[in-house]
Amino acid sequence: MTRPAAPPLLRPDGVVLLTDRLVARGDLVEVVAGAVRGGVRWVVLREKDLPRAERAALAVDLRAVLAQVDGTLIVAGPDPLDGDAVHLPAAGPYPPPAVGLVGRSCHDAAELARLGTEDYVTLSPVWTTRSKPGYGPPLRPDGLRDLVRRSPVPVLALGGIETPEQVTACVEAGAVGVAVLGAVMRAADPTGAATTLTSAFPRTPSTDACPEETT
Repeated sequence: MTRPAAPPLLRPDGVVLLTDRLVARGDLVEVVAGAVRGGVRWVVLREKDLPRAERAALAVDLRAVLAQVDGTLIVAGPDPLDGDAVHLPAAGPYPPPAVGLVGRSCHDAAELARLGTEDYVTLSPVWTTRSKPGYGPPLRPDGLRDLVRRSPVPVLALGGIETPEQVTACVEAGAVGVAVLGAVMRAADPTGAATTLTSAFPRTPSTDACPEETT
């Protein structure tokens, strides 16, 4: 029997959470679950130092959390770990793998010019970030605005975003959403931290709509 085609995934927008179990204040799955209770619907699984089997098992657990709210798990790297969404580094691979949703990290106009079939990009760092100290220089909202205008695909702002005011500045610069790590991963209350950020993001039909997760 032929398997039906998977429905197309929407681009990530709103607040997207990047994982980091080494800085998370508690079990990673529980931290993500707290963020989901706070309104997060998109999660990027990093943890690339783990063996594939462990990472795949973690992906299963995170997909189960996100399935409760029709959210989506994006896997960092070209291997979707039996899912249908990946986020790739600027260095490659090119062309990207043929999966349902593909994002890529970009930092400047030259990297944006290399894009092909990607669905969205992150632009970073917008502000100085504790996760990658010394990485930059930061784009700031003006630099972000310039690159958003050059991007052929929707943009998520990334790097040092910890406050509602920063979320607003990124949206005003043209980003469809923001990607955060430390603001939620390091929070004593992931639900509260996520709520603060997601509440700052303007709600529209596209930010409320979430893709169906396929298996």
